Amino acid sequence: MKKITKVVIPAAGFGTRFLPQTKAMPKEMLPVVDKPVIQYVVEEAIDSKVENIIIITGSNKRAIEDHFDAPSEDLVKNLLQGKKEHLLKEIQRISSMANFIYIRQKGPYGNGTPVLTAEPVIEDEPFAVLWGDEFIYSKPPRLAQMIKVYEKFGGIVISGVKIENKEDLKRYGIADLTHVESNVYKINKIVEKPEIDKAPSNIATHGGYILPPEIFSALKKIQPGRGKEIWLVDAINLLKKEGVPLYAVVIENGKYYDTGDKFEYLKTVIEFALAHEEINGEFKNFIKSLKI
Repeated sequence: MKKITKVVIPAAGFGTRFLPQTKAMPKEMLPVVDKPVIQYVVEEAIDSKVENIIIITGSNKRAIEDHFDAPSEDLVKNLLQGKKEHLLKEIQRISSMANFIYIRQKGPYGNGTPVLTAEPVIEDEPFAVLWGDEFIYSKPPRLAQMIKVYEKFGGIVISGVKIENKEDLKRYGIADLTHVESNVYKINKIVEKPEIDKAPSNIATHGGYILPPEIFSALKKIQPGRGKEIWLVDAINLLKKEGVPLYAVVIENGKYYDTGDKFEYLKTVIEFALAHEEINGEFKNFIKSLKI
């Protein structure tokens, strides 16, 4: 079985839910205190021992490339003069922690298109997909947990998240599951955004994928679906019909942060600020002082 050595991070969307903020700035670069969302995604891959990062970009996404590039000479000089070596060390770490490849997305809308765009650099290898505008914070990392399941069972592996609030079930693809072992399940089918009383479980299969290279031929075969867009789940279902086993791993010791949603993004910023070693004390006092 080939090892997972590459992660595809789609980051080509317009970020319309955050306009006008995202008119010129990528939604993936929205800050969670002092790091952009996409850096949390990249660090998850690095912590999972996968260092080849393929970011699928679009127009107005140059800031992502600049962020992961080496710092400019002017910035280095400024930080040295200000005796801020700790900050210099941090930004130098960002550019050296992975091998970054950038591809401009081509083709129709839909979350299957950026995956297909990565085909030339993936070639005949299994690979992972993590969305660039959301993340799961867990120990061990979500992707590491997924890779462990893949190495044992093969097939397609999707990260699973327990949805605690029943009202939120209609926001995600909810899986009909058969238990295999521990936190591993076989996926019988995925019901996209079901009504609460028709949800087959409370497990959303969402956010992280380990896919075989056959996904590319499947993406080329499927017809545009809802909204006349190319959907990754349609290609996954096609491979399942062709006999590729499909597994969900419910992520342990983790929490899902949907930073592509305004309200959820603000909740994420507040939660991380309350845990930030530099500002958590002052921030807690500020929150307590608010007359709500």
